[in-house]
Amino acid sequence: MLVVEPSAARFEIADQAISTDEHLLERISIVENRITRLTERLERSLDLLLRQAQNSYFDRSLVKTLIGILTEDGLIETSRLEQLWNDRCQTDANEQQELSRRQEFRTQILAAPPSIDSRTFINLVGEAFVAFEDHQAEIAIDKLQRAAKMTESNSALNLFIGEHFFRSGKPELAMSYLAKVHQASPDDVRVALLLGLTCADAGDSAKAKKLLINVIERGGSCFAGHYGLGWLHMLENKSRKALTHFKRALEVCPSPEAHFALASLYHDLERFELALRHLKKAIGLDGSYQEAFSLLALVYQRMGQPELAEDAIRQAGSPSSSRDKSRARSTSSVKTRALKKGLMTGGNKRLATALKEDALRAFPRAGAVSR
Repeated sequence: MLVVEPSAARFEIADQAISTDEHLLERISIVENRITRLTERLERSLDLLLRQAQNSYFDRSLVKTLIGILTEDGLIETSRLEQLWNDRCQTDANEQQELSRRQEFRTQILAAPPSIDSRTFINLVGEAFVAFEDHQAEIAIDKLQRAAKMTESNSALNLFIGEHFFRSGKPELAMSYLAKVHQASPDDVRVALLLGLTCADAGDSAKAKKLLINVIERGGSCFAGHYGLGWLHMLENKSRKALTHFKRALEVCPSPEAHFALASLYHDLERFELALRHLKKAIGLDGSYQEAFSLLALVYQRMGQPELAEDAIRQAGSPSSSRDKSRARSTSSVKTRALKKGLMTGGNKRLATALKEDALRAFPRAGAVSR
């Protein structure tokens, strides 16, 4: 420590200099005392953390021992238990992420209240997000829709409602809100992607194709975008272009769903060897993919291998082979599903879910909305 003595101090008497030194020593003693007390508290906190870590270790050891005994007795399946635990952890993480997302949207929505009757708007938005926390989604969305009628320019509110209806498989409602956001932010490729898939699902193929092509050109490749364009080209009987986009979707996202989609297209084109190859890859990535087993049975049947077809049906886990065959026939055709049920809500629910999740995750940096 450097102690600077003013020049006037040289003319002071000795008693005053001694009192100044005593004052400095007193302050140093106070600081030392506080540091000592802080050190003691940190030591107690560290001791408490070590005890909790030790208790957690003993609890984990006890649980592992119990699981080992129950597994040896054949009462539980370790693989199934691990899968359930992983699913639970993933669910908790998703719920926390969804809560953070809703809080962010709430802040953006309330940042631009309408100039008229803003208090009612703020109350509706607050009550809606409280209803979301109570798992009352229908009540929450109803309140947000009422709030949206009070202001047409709140893009954050329109986007939140549009995403909800997009997830729920209600393309007409989703399109009405997403179109407002796209009009306010035409450069947002994420919004354009959601709107393009929604338009395809609602039957507006021309607008959907234009939006999705624009998304790919400006934002880059994504599974949902290429897959959507593949479906639209299938509707136009342009199998070569559809195949190109389906392959590109697989390159972007090598998932079981992407392999299944490409296998479905090859089945429609009667290229059964290639369909078989991609179905085996899909099953290799996820051995519980029942739709893949059902289509695999149909492919084997078309190839004249009934024994392998029956084996695939058994692996699908269905008690009725005839029901599996009929389901496979009705859902294997990409074009048939597109014509009958739309892009996102067609036959394969698992594939529709994968498309929605990929579209909602795509282009996160471009997801900011203008107010």
